[in-house]
Amino acid sequence: MSYIATWANEKINKNEIAKLEKDGLAVFDDLPELVKRPFSEISKDYFMYFKYAGLTVQKPQTDGLFMMRIKLPAGIINNEQGRKLVEIAQKYAHGIVDITTRQSVQYHHIPFAKLTQIFASIESVGLTTRGAEGDINRNVIGNPLAGIDENELFDATSTLLAVHKKFQENTDFSNLPRKFKISVSSNYYNSANAEINDLAFFPATKQINGRNYKGFGVKVGGGLGAKPYLAKTLDLFVKRHQVVKVSEAVVALYRDYGYRRSRSKARLKFLIEDWGVERFSEELKKRVGKLESAGVNRVIGWNNGLVLGVHQQKQRGFSYIGVSVPTGRLEAVDLASFVAIAKQYGTGEIRFDHSQNLIIPFLPNQQLSTIIKLPIFAKFPIETSRFQDYGLTCTGNEFCNLAYTNTKNITRDLLAHLDEKYQLEQPIRIILTGCMNACAHRNIADIGIQGIAGRDVNRQPIETFQIAIGGSLLAGGHFNEEIKGRVPKSLLIPVISDLVGLYLKERIQNESFYQTFQRTGTEPFQNQLIESLAAYE
Repeated sequence: MSYIATWANEKINKNEIAKLEKDGLAVFDDLPELVKRPFSEISKDYFMYFKYAGLTVQKPQTDGLFMMRIKLPAGIINNEQGRKLVEIAQKYAHGIVDITTRQSVQYHHIPFAKLTQIFASIESVGLTTRGAEGDINRNVIGNPLAGIDENELFDATSTLLAVHKKFQENTDFSNLPRKFKISVSSNYYNSANAEINDLAFFPATKQINGRNYKGFGVKVGGGLGAKPYLAKTLDLFVKRHQVVKVSEAVVALYRDYGYRRSRSKARLKFLIEDWGVERFSEELKKRVGKLESAGVNRVIGWNNGLVLGVHQQKQRGFSYIGVSVPTGRLEAVDLASFVAIAKQYGTGEIRFDHSQNLIIPFLPNQQLSTIIKLPIFAKFPIETSRFQDYGLTCTGNEFCNLAYTNTKNITRDLLAHLDEKYQLEQPIRIILTGCMNACAHRNIADIGIQGIAGRDVNRQPIETFQIAIGGSLLAGGHFNEEIKGRVPKSLLIPVISDLVGLYLKERIQNESFYQTFQRTGTEPFQNQLIESLAAYE
Protein backbone atom coordinates (compact mmCIF):
# COMPACT_ATOMS: atom_id res chain seq x y z
CA MET A 1 0.00 0.00 0.00
CA SER A 2 1.57 3.27 -1.12
CA TYR A 3 -1.16 5.77 -0.24
CA ILE A 4 -2.18 7.46 3.01
CA ALA A 5 -5.65 6.69 4.33
CA THR A 6 -6.61 10.33 4.81
CA TRP A 7 -10.01 9.31 6.16
CA ALA A 8 -8.61 7.25 9.04
CA ASN A 9 -9.39 9.90 11.67
CA GLU A 10 -12.81 10.82 10.29
CA LYS A 11 -16.14 9.49 11.51
CA ILE A 12 -16.54 6.31 9.45
CA ASN A 13 -18.79 3.25 9.47
CA LYS A 14 -17.83 -0.10 10.99
CA ASN A 15 -16.88 -1.62 7.63
CA GLU A 16 -14.36 1.17 7.12
CA ILE A 17 -12.87 0.64 10.56
CA ALA A 18 -12.45 -3.06 9.79
CA LYS A 19 -10.85 -2.36 6.40
CA LEU A 20 -8.29 -0.07 8.01
CA GLU A 21 -7.29 -2.92 10.30
CA LYS A 22 -7.19 -5.57 7.55
CA ASP A 23 -7.32 -5.18 3.79
CA GLY A 24 -10.15 -7.03 2.07
CA LEU A 25 -7.83 -9.08 -0.12
CA ALA A 26 -6.27 -10.55 3.04
CA VAL A 27 -9.17 -13.00 3.00
CA PHE A 28 -7.06 -15.21 0.74
CA ASP A 29 -4.39 -15.40 3.44
CA ASP A 30 -7.03 -16.33 6.03
CA LEU A 31 -8.94 -18.97 4.09
CA PRO A 32 -6.59 -21.97 4.47
CA GLU A 33 -7.04 -21.83 8.26
CA LEU A 34 -10.64 -20.63 8.24
CA VAL A 35 -11.95 -23.62 6.28
CA LYS A 36 -10.56 -25.99 8.89
CA ARG A 37 -13.14 -24.65 11.35
CA PRO A 38 -16.90 -25.22 11.37
CA PHE A 39 -18.69 -22.41 9.56
CA SER A 40 -20.76 -21.79 12.70
CA GLU A 41 -17.61 -20.43 14.35
CA ILE A 42 -17.16 -17.69 11.73
CA SER A 43 -18.30 -14.31 13.03
CA LYS A 44 -20.82 -12.41 10.90
CA ASP A 45 -18.44 -9.48 11.15
CA TYR A 46 -16.13 -11.45 8.89
CA PHE A 47 -18.74 -11.94 6.15
CA MET A 48 -17.66 -8.63 4.58
CA TYR A 49 -14.24 -10.12 3.78
CA PHE A 50 -15.72 -13.07 1.91
CA LYS A 51 -16.99 -10.62 -0.70
CA TYR A 52 -13.43 -9.78 -1.72
CA ALA A 53 -13.11 -13.42 -2.70
CA GLY A 54 -16.24 -13.14 -4.85
CA LEU A 55 -18.39 -14.78 -2.18
CA THR A 56 -21.70 -13.81 -0.59
CA VAL A 57 -23.06 -15.91 2.25
CA GLN A 58 -26.18 -17.51 0.84
CA LYS A 59 -29.45 -17.68 2.74
CA PRO A 60 -29.99 -19.22 5.20
CA GLN A 61 -26.74 -17.76 6.51
CA THR A 62 -26.21 -20.60 8.97
CA ASP A 63 -25.61 -23.30 6.34
CA GLY A 64 -22.12 -22.31 5.19
CA LEU A 65 -23.07 -22.05 1.52
CA PHE A 66 -22.12 -19.22 -0.81
CA MET A 67 -23.00 -17.45 -3.98
CA MET A 68 -19.68 -17.27 -5.86
CA ARG A 69 -18.93 -14.89 -8.72
CA ILE A 70 -16.02 -15.34 -11.13
CA LYS A 71 -14.34 -12.32 -12.72
CA LEU A 72 -14.28 -12.46 -16.53
CA PRO A 73 -12.82 -9.19 -17.89
CA ALA A 74 -14.48 -8.32 -21.22
CA GLY A 75 -16.65 -11.43 -20.74
CA ILE A 76 -14.30 -13.60 -22.83
CA ILE A 77 -13.21 -17.15 -21.97
CA ASN A 78 -11.21 -19.80 -23.82
CA ASN A 79 -12.11 -23.47 -24.16
CA GLU A 80 -10.19 -24.66 -21.11
CA GLN A 81 -11.87 -22.00 -19.01
CA GLY A 82 -15.27 -22.90 -20.42
CA ARG A 83 -14.79 -26.51 -19.42
CA LYS A 84 -13.76 -25.37 -15.95
CA LEU A 85 -16.97 -23.34 -15.58
CA VAL A 86 -18.92 -26.49 -16.43
CA GLU A 87 -16.92 -28.55 -13.95
CA ILE A 88 -17.50 -26.10 -11.10
CA ALA A 89 -21.25 -26.19 -11.75
CA GLN A 90 -21.34 -29.97 -11.82
CA LYS A 91 -19.16 -30.58 -8.77
CA TYR A 92 -20.26 -27.86 -6.41
CA ALA A 93 -23.27 -25.86 -7.65
CA HIS A 94 -26.06 -28.38 -8.23
CA GLY A 95 -25.39 -28.32 -11.98
CA ILE A 96 -26.42 -24.69 -12.48
CA VAL A 97 -24.54 -21.57 -13.61
CA ASP A 98 -26.06 -18.07 -13.80
CA ILE A 99 -24.90 -15.45 -16.30
CA THR A 100 -24.76 -11.93 -14.85
CA THR A 101 -25.38 -8.47 -16.34
CA ARG A 102 -21.64 -7.67 -16.17
CA GLN A 103 -20.35 -10.36 -18.52
CA SER A 104 -19.57 -12.80 -15.71
CA VAL A 105 -20.96 -15.98 -14.20
CA GLN A 106 -21.99 -16.90 -10.69
CA TYR A 107 -22.85 -20.06 -8.79
CA HIS A 108 -24.91 -21.01 -5.75
CA HIS A 109 -24.53 -23.70 -3.07
CA ILE A 110 -20.72 -23.32 -2.98
CA PRO A 111 -19.60 -25.14 0.23
CA PHE A 112 -17.41 -23.35 2.77
CA ALA A 113 -15.20 -26.38 3.45
CA LYS A 114 -14.23 -26.69 -0.23
CA LEU A 115 -13.33 -23.05 -0.91
CA THR A 116 -9.56 -23.38 -1.11
CA GLN A 117 -9.66 -26.27 -3.55
CA ILE A 118 -12.34 -24.55 -5.63
CA PHE A 119 -10.22 -21.40 -5.86
CA ALA A 120 -7.14 -23.41 -6.77
CA SER A 121 -9.10 -25.14 -9.51
CA ILE A 122 -10.43 -21.86 -10.88
CA GLU A 123 -7.04 -20.18 -10.86
CA SER A 124 -5.40 -23.17 -12.58
CA VAL A 125 -7.01 -22.01 -15.84
CA GLY A 126 -6.26 -18.33 -15.41
CA LEU A 127 -9.58 -17.31 -13.87
CA THR A 128 -10.17 -15.67 -10.51
CA THR A 129 -12.81 -14.61 -8.02
CA ARG A 130 -10.53 -11.97 -6.49
CA GLY A 131 -12.36 -8.66 -6.43
CA ALA A 132 -15.52 -10.03 -8.04
CA GLU A 133 -17.38 -8.50 -5.09
CA GLY A 134 -16.50 -6.19 -2.21
CA ASP A 135 -15.48 -2.53 -1.92
CA ILE A 136 -13.14 -2.76 -4.88
CA ASN A 137 -13.06 -2.37 -8.65
CA ARG A 138 -15.40 -5.01 -10.08
CA ASN A 139 -15.29 -6.85 -13.40
CA VAL A 140 -14.30 -4.44 -16.19
CA ILE A 141 -16.87 -4.72 -18.98
CA GLY A 142 -16.94 -3.79 -22.63
CA ASN A 143 -18.48 -4.42 -26.02
CA PRO A 144 -19.41 -8.15 -26.15
CA LEU A 145 -18.44 -8.12 -29.83
CA ALA A 146 -15.16 -6.25 -29.46
CA GLY A 147 -12.78 -7.14 -32.27
CA ILE A 148 -15.41 -8.85 -34.41
CA ASP A 149 -17.87 -5.94 -34.54
CA GLU A 150 -18.56 -3.93 -37.68
CA ASN A 151 -20.11 -1.24 -35.48
CA GLU A 152 -17.10 -0.17 -33.44
CA LEU A 153 -14.54 2.56 -33.87
CA PHE A 154 -11.71 0.15 -33.05
CA ASP A 155 -11.08 -2.97 -30.98
CA ALA A 156 -10.83 -1.77 -27.36
CA THR A 157 -10.09 -5.18 -25.84
CA SER A 158 -6.40 -4.55 -25.14
CA THR A 159 -7.24 -1.24 -23.46
CA LEU A 160 -9.91 -2.90 -21.31
CA LEU A 161 -7.55 -5.67 -20.24
CA ALA A 162 -4.87 -3.13 -19.35
CA VAL A 163 -7.37 -1.39 -17.06
CA HIS A 164 -8.26 -4.72 -15.48
CA LYS A 165 -4.59 -5.53 -14.93
CA LYS A 166 -3.92 -2.16 -13.26
CA PHE A 167 -6.44 -2.81 -10.49
CA GLN A 168 -6.39 -6.58 -10.14
CA GLU A 169 -4.95 -7.57 -6.73
CA ASN A 170 -3.60 -4.02 -6.36
CA THR A 171 -3.80 -3.10 -2.67
CA ASP A 172 -3.49 0.58 -3.54
CA PHE A 173 -7.07 0.32 -4.77
CA SER A 174 -8.58 -2.51 -2.72
CA ASN A 175 -10.02 -0.27 0.00
CA LEU A 176 -12.67 1.83 -1.75
CA PRO A 177 -15.72 3.36 -0.06
CA ARG A 178 -17.89 0.86 -1.95
CA LYS A 179 -17.87 -1.05 -5.23
CA PHE A 180 -16.58 0.61 -8.39
CA LYS A 181 -17.63 -0.30 -11.93
CA ILE A 182 -15.76 0.51 -15.14
CA SER A 183 -16.76 0.02 -18.78
CA VAL A 184 -14.54 0.43 -21.84
CA SER A 185 -16.21 0.23 -25.24
CA SER A 186 -15.81 1.74 -28.71
CA ASN A 187 -19.13 0.41 -30.01
CA TYR A 188 -21.34 3.02 -31.70
CA TYR A 189 -24.46 1.70 -29.94
CA ASN A 190 -23.35 2.11 -26.33
CA SER A 191 -23.10 -1.64 -25.89
CA ALA A 192 -21.46 -1.35 -22.45
CA ASN A 193 -24.16 0.90 -20.93
CA ALA A 194 -21.87 3.85 -20.20
CA GLU A 195 -24.43 5.87 -18.26
CA ILE A 196 -24.82 3.36 -15.43
CA ASN A 197 -21.14 2.82 -14.68
CA ASP A 198 -18.99 4.71 -12.17
CA LEU A 199 -16.45 5.33 -14.92
CA ALA A 200 -17.10 4.75 -18.61
CA PHE A 201 -15.02 5.23 -21.72
CA PHE A 202 -17.06 5.61 -24.93
CA PRO A 203 -15.94 6.06 -28.57
CA ALA A 204 -14.86 9.54 -29.66
CA THR A 205 -12.66 11.16 -32.28
CA LYS A 206 -10.70 14.42 -32.26
CA GLN A 207 -8.43 16.33 -34.56
CA ILE A 208 -5.25 17.37 -32.77
CA ASN A 209 -2.58 19.31 -34.64
CA GLY A 210 -4.05 18.19 -37.96
CA ARG A 211 -4.15 14.53 -37.03
CA ASN A 212 -7.38 12.60 -36.48
CA TYR A 213 -7.29 10.49 -33.30
CA LYS A 214 -9.60 7.63 -32.40
CA GLY A 215 -10.02 7.47 -28.65
CA PHE A 216 -12.56 7.92 -25.91
CA GLY A 217 -14.88 10.31 -24.21
CA VAL A 218 -15.38 9.92 -20.46
CA LYS A 219 -18.46 9.64 -18.23
CA VAL A 220 -18.38 9.46 -14.42
CA GLY A 221 -20.81 8.92 -11.57
CA GLY A 222 -23.39 6.55 -12.99
CA GLY A 223 -25.07 3.90 -10.91
CA LEU A 224 -28.40 2.32 -10.07
CA GLY A 225 -29.78 1.14 -6.72
CA ALA A 226 -32.17 2.97 -4.40
CA LYS A 227 -31.14 6.35 -5.83
CA PRO A 228 -30.07 5.90 -9.47
CA TYR A 229 -27.89 8.41 -11.28
CA LEU A 230 -26.98 8.76 -14.95
CA ALA A 231 -23.26 9.30 -15.48
CA LYS A 232 -22.14 12.80 -16.41
CA THR A 233 -19.89 13.53 -19.38
CA LEU A 234 -16.55 15.19 -18.73
CA ASP A 235 -15.13 17.73 -21.18
CA LEU A 236 -12.25 15.41 -22.00
CA PHE A 237 -10.85 13.41 -24.89
CA VAL A 238 -8.66 10.51 -23.83
CA LYS A 239 -6.21 8.80 -26.16
CA ARG A 240 -6.02 5.05 -25.90
CA HIS A 241 -2.65 5.03 -24.15
CA GLN A 242 -4.04 7.44 -21.51
CA VAL A 243 -6.99 5.29 -20.43
CA VAL A 244 -5.18 3.36 -17.68
CA LYS A 245 -3.71 6.54 -16.20
CA VAL A 246 -7.09 8.29 -16.24
CA SER A 247 -8.77 5.23 -14.69
CA GLU A 248 -6.16 5.11 -11.95
CA ALA A 249 -6.65 8.80 -11.15
CA VAL A 250 -10.46 8.57 -11.08
CA VAL A 251 -10.41 5.58 -8.76
CA ALA A 252 -7.80 7.28 -6.54
CA LEU A 253 -10.00 10.39 -6.24
CA TYR A 254 -12.90 8.17 -5.24
CA ARG A 255 -10.70 6.29 -2.77
CA ASP A 256 -9.39 9.48 -1.15
CA TYR A 257 -12.52 11.65 -1.19
CA GLY A 258 -15.46 9.25 -1.47
CA TYR A 259 -17.82 9.19 1.51
CA ARG A 260 -17.16 6.56 4.16
CA ARG A 261 -19.51 7.61 6.95
CA SER A 262 -22.68 6.11 5.49
CA ARG A 263 -22.64 3.24 3.00
CA SER A 264 -25.84 4.52 1.45
CA LYS A 265 -23.92 7.63 0.31
CA ALA A 266 -20.63 5.92 -0.49
CA ARG A 267 -20.78 5.57 -4.30
CA LEU A 268 -18.90 7.90 -6.65
CA LYS A 269 -22.19 9.35 -7.93
CA PHE A 270 -22.71 11.20 -4.63
CA LEU A 271 -19.24 12.74 -4.74
CA ILE A 272 -19.84 13.88 -8.33
CA GLU A 273 -23.20 15.34 -7.31
CA ASP A 274 -21.56 17.40 -4.56
CA TRP A 275 -18.40 18.41 -6.41
CA GLY A 276 -19.81 18.88 -9.90
CA VAL A 277 -18.02 17.79 -13.09
CA GLU A 278 -15.86 20.92 -13.36
CA ARG A 279 -14.21 20.48 -9.97
CA PHE A 280 -13.87 16.73 -10.52
CA SER A 281 -12.23 17.35 -13.91
CA GLU A 282 -9.77 19.82 -12.40
CA GLU A 283 -8.82 17.40 -9.63
CA LEU A 284 -8.42 14.67 -12.24
CA LYS A 285 -6.07 16.80 -14.34
CA LYS A 286 -3.94 17.53 -11.28
CA ARG A 287 -3.24 13.81 -11.06
CA VAL A 288 -3.02 12.97 -14.75
CA GLY A 289 -1.63 16.12 -16.33
CA LYS A 290 -2.87 17.84 -19.46
CA LEU A 291 -5.79 16.22 -21.24
CA GLU A 292 -7.50 17.33 -24.42
CA SER A 293 -10.99 18.80 -24.35
CA ALA A 294 -13.84 16.62 -25.58
CA GLY A 295 -13.87 15.40 -29.16
CA VAL A 296 -16.77 14.14 -31.24
CA ASN A 297 -18.97 11.60 -29.46
CA ARG A 298 -19.38 8.70 -31.88
CA VAL A 299 -22.24 6.99 -30.03
CA ILE A 300 -25.38 6.97 -32.21
CA GLY A 301 -27.74 4.64 -30.35
CA TRP A 302 -28.17 2.03 -27.66
CA ASN A 303 -28.47 -1.75 -27.91
CA ASN A 304 -27.86 -2.77 -24.27
CA GLY A 305 -25.09 -5.06 -25.50
CA LEU A 306 -27.77 -7.53 -26.54
CA VAL A 307 -26.54 -10.03 -29.12
CA LEU A 308 -28.96 -12.61 -30.56
CA GLY A 309 -28.97 -14.81 -33.62
CA VAL A 310 -26.50 -15.47 -36.43
CA HIS A 311 -24.52 -12.50 -37.75
CA GLN A 312 -21.53 -11.92 -39.98
CA GLN A 313 -18.49 -10.69 -38.12
CA LYS A 314 -16.01 -8.32 -39.64
CA GLN A 315 -13.54 -11.14 -40.28
CA ARG A 316 -14.41 -12.37 -43.75
CA GLY A 317 -15.89 -15.87 -43.85
CA PHE A 318 -16.87 -16.02 -40.17
CA SER A 319 -20.05 -15.49 -38.17
CA TYR A 320 -21.06 -15.48 -34.54
CA ILE A 321 -24.17 -16.83 -32.84
CA GLY A 322 -25.78 -14.95 -29.98
CA VAL A 323 -27.60 -17.48 -27.81
CA SER A 324 -30.58 -16.34 -25.73
CA VAL A 325 -30.51 -17.76 -22.19
CA PRO A 326 -33.87 -16.89 -20.58
CA THR A 327 -33.37 -15.47 -17.05
CA GLY A 328 -29.63 -16.12 -17.50
CA ARG A 329 -29.79 -19.54 -15.87
CA LEU A 330 -27.98 -22.44 -17.59
CA GLU A 331 -27.74 -26.10 -16.75
CA ALA A 332 -24.15 -27.29 -16.76
CA VAL A 333 -24.95 -29.86 -19.44
CA ASP A 334 -26.15 -27.08 -21.77
CA LEU A 335 -23.12 -24.92 -21.12
CA ALA A 336 -21.00 -28.00 -21.88
CA SER A 337 -22.73 -28.28 -25.26
CA PHE A 338 -21.93 -24.68 -26.15
CA VAL A 339 -18.33 -25.10 -25.01
CA ALA A 340 -18.03 -28.19 -27.22
CA ILE A 341 -19.50 -26.34 -30.23
CA ALA A 342 -17.04 -23.49 -29.73
CA LYS A 343 -14.18 -26.01 -29.65
CA GLN A 344 -15.28 -28.11 -32.62
CA TYR A 345 -16.37 -25.34 -34.98
CA GLY A 346 -14.81 -22.14 -33.65
CA THR A 347 -11.66 -21.14 -31.80
CA GLY A 348 -12.92 -22.43 -28.45
CA GLU A 349 -13.83 -18.91 -27.39
CA ILE A 350 -17.14 -18.03 -25.72
CA ARG A 351 -18.30 -14.57 -24.69
CA PHE A 352 -20.97 -13.27 -22.34
CA ASP A 353 -23.04 -10.14 -22.98
CA HIS A 354 -24.86 -7.69 -20.67
CA SER A 355 -28.25 -9.32 -21.07
CA GLN A 356 -27.43 -12.69 -19.46
CA ASN A 357 -26.73 -14.42 -22.79
CA LEU A 358 -23.70 -16.01 -24.45
CA ILE A 359 -21.96 -15.67 -27.81
CA ILE A 360 -20.01 -18.20 -29.88
CA PRO A 361 -17.73 -16.35 -32.34
CA PHE A 362 -15.49 -17.36 -35.25
CA LEU A 363 -17.83 -19.94 -36.74
CA PRO A 364 -16.97 -20.64 -40.41
CA ASN A 365 -19.80 -19.59 -42.70
CA GLN A 366 -19.59 -22.81 -44.69
CA GLN A 367 -20.42 -24.81 -41.55
CA LEU A 368 -23.31 -22.67 -40.28
CA SER A 369 -25.98 -24.87 -41.87
CA THR A 370 -24.62 -27.82 -39.88
CA ILE A 371 -24.17 -25.88 -36.64
CA ILE A 372 -27.68 -24.44 -36.46
CA LYS A 373 -29.17 -27.94 -36.79
CA LEU A 374 -27.37 -29.20 -33.69
CA PRO A 375 -29.76 -30.51 -30.96
CA ILE A 376 -28.89 -27.78 -28.43
CA PHE A 377 -30.49 -25.16 -30.70
CA ALA A 378 -33.84 -26.90 -30.44
CA LYS A 379 -33.78 -25.94 -26.77
CA PHE A 380 -32.21 -22.53 -27.39
CA PRO A 381 -33.75 -21.21 -30.63
CA ILE A 382 -31.38 -19.12 -32.75
CA GLU A 383 -33.73 -16.95 -34.79
CA THR A 384 -36.10 -15.56 -32.21
CA SER A 385 -37.48 -12.32 -30.89
CA ARG A 386 -39.33 -13.13 -27.71
CA PHE A 387 -40.04 -11.38 -24.44
CA GLN A 388 -37.89 -14.12 -22.92
CA ASP A 389 -34.94 -12.98 -25.03
CA TYR A 390 -35.12 -9.38 -23.87
CA GLY A 391 -36.06 -9.86 -20.22
CA LEU A 392 -33.60 -9.87 -17.32
CA THR A 393 -33.77 -10.77 -13.66
CA CYS A 394 -31.59 -10.92 -10.57
CA THR A 395 -31.03 -13.83 -8.17
CA GLY A 396 -34.04 -13.07 -5.97
CA ASN A 397 -34.90 -14.40 -2.53
CA GLU A 398 -34.13 -17.97 -3.56
CA PHE A 399 -30.55 -17.23 -2.50
CA CYS A 400 -30.18 -13.47 -1.91
CA ASN A 401 -30.43 -12.09 1.62
CA LEU A 402 -31.71 -8.70 0.43
CA ALA A 403 -34.49 -9.71 -1.96
CA TYR A 404 -38.14 -9.55 -0.90
CA THR A 405 -39.39 -11.78 -3.70
CA ASN A 406 -38.57 -14.68 -5.96
CA THR A 407 -37.37 -13.59 -9.40
CA LYS A 408 -36.19 -16.38 -11.71
CA ASN A 409 -39.36 -18.46 -11.62
CA ILE A 410 -41.71 -15.48 -11.66
CA THR A 411 -39.89 -13.88 -14.58
CA ARG A 412 -39.82 -17.13 -16.54
CA ASP A 413 -43.57 -17.64 -16.13
CA LEU A 414 -44.40 -14.00 -16.86
CA LEU A 415 -42.37 -13.78 -20.06
CA ALA A 416 -43.53 -17.18 -21.29
CA HIS A 417 -47.13 -16.03 -20.87
CA LEU A 418 -46.46 -12.83 -22.80
CA ASP A 419 -44.81 -14.80 -25.60
CA GLU A 420 -47.91 -16.95 -25.89
CA LYS A 421 -50.20 -13.93 -26.01
CA TYR A 422 -48.24 -11.41 -28.08
CA GLN A 423 -45.89 -11.51 -31.05
CA LEU A 424 -44.08 -8.20 -31.42
CA GLU A 425 -41.61 -6.91 -34.01
CA GLN A 426 -39.90 -4.91 -31.26
CA PRO A 427 -40.16 -6.88 -28.00
CA ILE A 428 -40.52 -4.96 -24.78
CA ARG A 429 -37.65 -5.12 -22.30
CA ILE A 430 -39.15 -6.31 -19.02
CA ILE A 431 -36.81 -6.57 -16.03
CA LEU A 432 -37.69 -7.90 -12.60
CA THR A 433 -35.57 -7.44 -9.48
CA GLY A 434 -36.19 -8.68 -5.97
CA CYS A 435 -35.31 -5.44 -4.20
CA MET A 436 -34.33 -1.81 -4.75
CA ASN A 437 -30.71 -2.56 -5.64
CA ALA A 438 -31.48 -3.06 -9.33
CA CYS A 439 -28.82 -5.73 -9.94
CA ALA A 440 -30.60 -6.62 -13.20
CA HIS A 441 -30.78 -2.94 -14.30
CA ARG A 442 -34.50 -2.52 -13.64
CA ASN A 443 -34.26 1.29 -13.97
CA ILE A 444 -33.49 1.15 -17.70
CA ALA A 445 -36.23 -1.31 -18.65
CA ASP A 446 -39.31 -0.50 -20.70
CA ILE A 447 -41.22 -2.07 -17.82
CA GLY A 448 -39.28 -2.37 -14.59
CA ILE A 449 -40.64 -4.55 -11.80
CA GLN A 450 -39.27 -4.31 -8.26
CA GLY A 451 -40.03 -6.65 -5.39
CA ILE A 452 -41.15 -4.83 -2.24
CA ALA A 453 -42.41 -5.77 1.22
CA GLY A 454 -46.15 -6.46 1.15
CA ARG A 455 -48.98 -7.90 3.19
CA ASP A 456 -52.39 -9.31 2.35
CA VAL A 457 -55.72 -8.30 3.86
CA ASN A 458 -54.93 -10.45 6.88
CA ARG A 459 -51.57 -8.66 7.37
CA GLN A 460 -49.64 -11.74 6.33
CA PRO A 461 -46.44 -11.25 4.28
CA ILE A 462 -46.85 -11.76 0.53
CA GLU A 463 -44.68 -11.20 -2.54
CA THR A 464 -45.56 -7.78 -3.92
CA PHE A 465 -44.25 -5.61 -6.75
CA GLN A 466 -43.87 -1.99 -7.79
CA ILE A 467 -43.99 -1.07 -11.50
CA ALA A 468 -42.02 1.60 -13.37
CA ILE A 469 -42.37 2.59 -17.04
CA GLY A 470 -40.15 4.03 -19.75
CA GLY A 471 -36.47 3.35 -19.10
CA SER A 472 -33.78 3.69 -21.77
CA LEU A 473 -30.15 4.70 -22.31
CA LEU A 474 -30.89 6.37 -25.63
CA ALA A 475 -29.62 9.95 -25.98
CA GLY A 476 -27.97 10.06 -22.57
CA GLY A 477 -30.57 7.99 -20.76
CA HIS A 478 -33.86 8.17 -18.93
CA PHE A 479 -34.74 6.12 -15.87
CA ASN A 480 -38.18 4.61 -15.86
CA GLU A 481 -40.90 6.35 -13.85
CA GLU A 482 -42.88 4.71 -11.10
CA ILE A 483 -46.61 4.27 -11.45
CA LYS A 484 -48.53 3.99 -8.20
CA GLY A 485 -50.05 0.75 -7.04
CA ARG A 486 -48.71 -2.38 -5.38
CA VAL A 487 -49.20 -5.55 -7.40
CA PRO A 488 -49.37 -8.89 -5.54
CA LYS A 489 -47.66 -11.86 -7.17
CA SER A 490 -51.04 -13.44 -7.91
CA LEU A 491 -51.95 -10.51 -10.18
CA LEU A 492 -48.58 -9.76 -11.73
CA ILE A 493 -49.06 -11.68 -14.99
CA PRO A 494 -52.48 -10.20 -15.90
CA VAL A 495 -51.44 -6.70 -14.83
CA ILE A 496 -48.26 -6.69 -16.94
CA SER A 497 -50.16 -8.29 -19.82
CA ASP A 498 -52.64 -5.40 -19.68
CA LEU A 499 -49.81 -2.85 -19.76
CA VAL A 500 -48.39 -4.51 -22.86
CA GLY A 501 -51.85 -4.48 -24.40
CA LEU A 502 -52.17 -0.77 -23.66
CA TYR A 503 -48.89 -0.11 -25.48
CA LEU A 504 -50.20 -1.96 -28.53
CA LYS A 505 -53.34 0.16 -28.43
CA GLU A 506 -51.52 3.46 -27.91
CA ARG A 507 -48.57 3.05 -30.26
CA ILE A 508 -48.50 4.75 -33.64
CA GLN A 509 -47.30 2.56 -36.51
CA ASN A 510 -44.10 0.79 -35.43
CA GLU A 511 -43.24 2.88 -32.40
CA SER A 512 -41.11 1.19 -29.79
CA PHE A 513 -42.40 1.05 -26.25
CA TYR A 514 -40.04 3.86 -25.27
CA GLN A 515 -41.19 6.05 -28.16
CA THR A 516 -44.81 5.54 -27.14
CA PHE A 517 -43.94 6.34 -23.53
CA GLN A 518 -42.13 9.53 -24.59
CA ARG A 519 -45.24 10.66 -26.42
CA THR A 520 -47.86 9.66 -23.84
CA GLY A 521 -46.03 9.85 -20.51
CA THR A 522 -47.05 7.71 -17.56
CA GLU A 523 -50.70 8.76 -17.33
CA PRO A 524 -52.29 6.09 -19.57
CA PHE A 525 -50.17 3.38 -17.94
CA GLN A 526 -51.08 4.64 -14.49
CA ASN A 527 -54.76 4.56 -15.39
CA GLN A 528 -54.42 1.07 -16.81
CA LEU A 529 -52.72 -0.20 -13.65
CA ILE A 530 -55.49 1.21 -11.47
CA GLU A 531 -58.13 -0.33 -13.74
CA SER A 532 -56.40 -3.73 -13.81
CA LEU A 533 -55.96 -3.89 -10.04
CA ALA A 534 -59.60 -3.04 -9.52
CA ALA A 535 -60.72 -5.63 -12.07
CA TYR A 536 -58.65 -8.54 -10.75
CA GLU A 537 -58.73 -8.03 -6.98
